[in-house]
Amino acid sequence: MNHPTSDPVHDVIIVGAGISGINTAYHVQRQLPEFTYSILEARDNIGGTWDLFRYPGIRSDTDLHTFGFGWNPWDETRAIADGGSIASYLRQSAEKEGIDRHIQFRHRVVTANWSTAKQRWDLDVEVKGGQRIPLQARFLVLGTGYYDYTEGLQPEIPGLSNTFTGTIAHPQFWPEDLDYTDKRVVIIGSGATAITLLPNMAAQAAHVTMLQRSPTYIMSINNTTGGSWRHKLLPRSWAFTMDRWMFMWAIVLIYNFCRLFPERSRKSLQRAVEKQLPDHIPVDPHFTPPYKPWDQRLCFAPDGDFFESLRAGKAHVETGRIKTITDNTVHLESGRQLEADIIVPATGLKLAIGGRIQIQVDRFPVDLADRYAWNTALLQDVPNLAFMMGYINASWTLGAETTSHILCRIWRHMKKNGYSSVIPRVPTGSAIQPRAIWNLDATYVRQATRSMPRCGTFGPWKGRTSYVVDLWKAKYGSITTDLEFQSASRKSQ
Repeated sequence: MNHPTSDPVHDVIIVGAGISGINTAYHVQRQLPEFTYSILEARDNIGGTWDLFRYPGIRSDTDLHTFGFGWNPWDETRAIADGGSIASYLRQSAEKEGIDRHIQFRHRVVTANWSTAKQRWDLDVEVKGGQRIPLQARFLVLGTGYYDYTEGLQPEIPGLSNTFTGTIAHPQFWPEDLDYTDKRVVIIGSGATAITLLPNMAAQAAHVTMLQRSPTYIMSINNTTGGSWRHKLLPRSWAFTMDRWMFMWAIVLIYNFCRLFPERSRKSLQRAVEKQLPDHIPVDPHFTPPYKPWDQRLCFAPDGDFFESLRAGKAHVETGRIKTITDNTVHLESGRQLEADIIVPATGLKLAIGGRIQIQVDRFPVDLADRYAWNTALLQDVPNLAFMMGYINASWTLGAETTSHILCRIWRHMKKNGYSSVIPRVPTGSAIQPRAIWNLDATYVRQATRSMPRCGTFGPWKGRTSYVVDLWKAKYGSITTDLEFQSASRKSQ
């Protein structure tokens, strides 16, 4: 990847100015300062998810100490914060490192074609006003997140779209002028979005009901940090860096305890919930999931706000299946009826890796779902392409961190040896078997497997295990196993 300084081809183009894109840019600047790079962002602002979602109470579903960057620790005294604060933190982080000067807003990548003859990516980019411009890069990094920004998941609910006469408010496309004061609200779903919406809408609505087909495990956490001995004795940056590692290990311990002792963890979680419920809401059936803890993500309620709304009588939980929805009523199979002025379908997201970019290699279309993922970072048989993927049992940022480290090592190796491309290859004749890249039983994840890359069963094709193990591999593990490096004049295994 050697090049003259006047070369108009970028060394790296990063798609997306959210968590993944900003983090990748930081590591490029720090570890390869001679590289040229640009971030292409389809929207008007930095932030990705945290700029797009505007529903009431939008917040992180993991702690900000690990969701924030290791190189710019989150230093507020809230472990879980609202979307606006997260977006501000991302802007401040980008400005602090000068990353914002490399971002080109309103630049949406339509197609990306790898040219073997030119050893580069040729991008067709739509800019403001619909004009198309070409851009070129030696390496393309997809920091586009994991869901479709332009189209939400459409739940199959009888009567919702054709007979309901009230307002349908999709969390991904929240109506800016929606007034839910003194309205009857039914939130359909039981995941992190629904558990966030309920207490925030209940503050103004006449009543809010969370209607779930099956329950979710919910854990209340103390959302106040910054008052410990280390914050009193140590410099601020040291103390919050320690917070980051403590939260990181806490999540690892909780996850592994739940996996190793599912019955004990189930009982522990349900006992904690029972103590916070009002007398008229029983644990069974509303808080007795049919699956083991962490078969789906554990949901967190900062300072128990979810249960506080239930105790205040402003909200309720209903468990059952929808039979149909009429003009202003949700009819359940049990015979129960829920009156609604507003329905919020919080049933998950439509997953899409790559931001709908049409990926091609020498003009032949590439289906990302047909490819194995090398170290959850590169794609089988696709040259010089990386994608960012987070964890299911930890924060998204930690996954982006491991990928950034391994990419920088690969780029240094390519530069040192004069290679122009790297291509992951599954060994010929191997007995590799496909595995889902995310081991979650959530409905929207199962539906998305047909559009997601897959992991394998051995070597660098296996999925991620834990941040500490994966970070060690990223920094010190092999960066040549099952990779084919090429240059214009020679090929090397």
